[in-house]
This record gives sequence, C-alpha cells and structure tokens, in this order.
Amino acid sequence: MFSLFKKKSKKEKLEAKFKKLMAEWHKLSSINRAASDQKYAEAQLIAQQISSLKHETS
Repeated sequence: MFSLFKKKSKKEKLEAKFKKLMAEWHKLSSINRAASDQKYAEAQLIAQQISSLKHETS
C-alpha cells in the first residue's frame, strides 16, 4: 500500500522508458525499418544514461 505513494527514482523512470522503447522497436522491426532503427538508437541513449547512473552510485 505504501508503494502507491512512493515516487519513482530517476533510474526507475529511465528503465521504464527503455522498456517501452524496446517494445516499440520490436513492433516496428517488421513494419518500418527506419523507424525501428530510430527507436533502437533512442533506447541505446537511455541505456547509456542508466549505466552512468549505476556507475555514479557505485
């Protein structure tokens, strides 16, 4: 119940955005290759941000 009011951390927000972009990338991969590549590139930028957050906290 208490997690209902808990704010998401920046890392959790980025991970959710990454997961969403990867799902869109997978869906577009068989329909539109250019849009698929764009979503993948965006997801990789998010992955780099997540990685940098992990290294900052370590």
